[in-house]
Order: sequence, then structure tokens, then C-alpha cells
Amino acid sequence: MSSPFKDKNDQPLTWNQTGSKVIDRFYNYYLDAKVALLWLLGYLPSHSLRKVIFSLSGVKIGRRSTIHIGARFYQPKNVFVGSGTIIGDHATLDGRDKLAIGNHVDIASSVMILNGKHDINSNDFAPVTLPVEIKDFCFVGPRAIIMPGVTLGRGAVVAAGAVVTKSVPEKTIVAGIPARPIGRRRVKNLNYRLGRARLFQ
Repeated sequence: MSSPFKDKNDQPLTWNQTGSKVIDRFYNYYLDAKVALLWLLGYLPSHSLRKVIFSLSGVKIGRRSTIHIGARFYQPKNVFVGSGTIIGDHATLDGRDKLAIGNHVDIASSVMILNGKHDINSNDFAPVTLPVEIKDFCFVGPRAIIMPGVTLGRGAVVAAGAVVTKSVPEKTIVAGIPARPIGRRRVKNLNYRLGRARLFQ
């Protein structure tokens, strides 16, 4: 039985569909408020305090890992960060699907890691989410963008400003738009530890 309500495409909704959409709408309002509050609290100039706040919101953060000031999350509960990892200021960590960042990963400032997009060929511009994995000892340069569905293999390097649309094999260096391989890391054994995080960032 149809309700008096219609969807965004002006199609009639059943009462069950209407109820489901109302619940979804209010859940999204809650999530929007949570994400906005998390973004504001992410400017507190204390790594320890931010880590507690991020953990309480659902982000899983390993020992000796730091997320610098101004990070933005779209769904914190799906973000996993390993141990000894440093994520630079103003990073976007999407989380609408699983985002797994490994151990001793160095992510520079203003990097965007996305796992949600829209299907531009669907009739309703449908949302699509795909997981992203960044394995141990990767380096992602400033202002790089990692697109949905990408895996960065162990020790991979993404140059500054690159847009990574395909998975990158281990120890491979990629650059450009779209990112393409330009070399390989020559180090044989990746076992270093990153330095300290910036104190008030």
C-alpha cells in the first residue's frame, strides 16, 4: 500500500519504505553531527587527547601511532590504524568502507584516502563503497589521493599529488595523475621506525 510520500525521483513509497527512509535520515543526521564534532575536536593540540577522542568514536589506533591535527573522518568505526604509524595534518580518512592502515606507515599532510564514490553509469547515481588497504612501511606524499578499492603493497611509495586509482605492488614507487609506476625502492629489509610526531600538530 502506497504512502502519500515520494522518493527523490518522485516515485511513490510504501509505508515500509517511508519508515525505513525516515530512520535512515535520522541516523545520517546523527552521523553528520558526530563527524562534525570529531572534526572540531581533532583540532585540539594534544596527540594523546585526540587519540582518546578518536578511539572513543570507533577508530582503532595502534600503539605509538599518531593522527595529526585536522583529520576528517566520514565513518570512524571502519578506520583501523596499526602501530608506529604517523598520519599528517588535515588527512581525510574516509571509513565508509573498511580502511586498514598498517604498521610504520608514513602518511603526509592533506592526503585523502577515499573508499566511497558514485556509479556515474547508474540511473540513480548510486553510491558505491570499496575497502582500502595500506600495508606496512608505505609512504604517501602530501596531497596524494587514494581512491576506493586500492591496496598499497608493503613498502609502496606514492609521490606528492598523485591520484592512485589502481593497486600498487610492494616497494613500487608511483607518481602522476593517474598514478603510474616510476621506480622501485632499493632497500631490502623494511624494518625502520618513524621519528616522533610534531609536538603541537
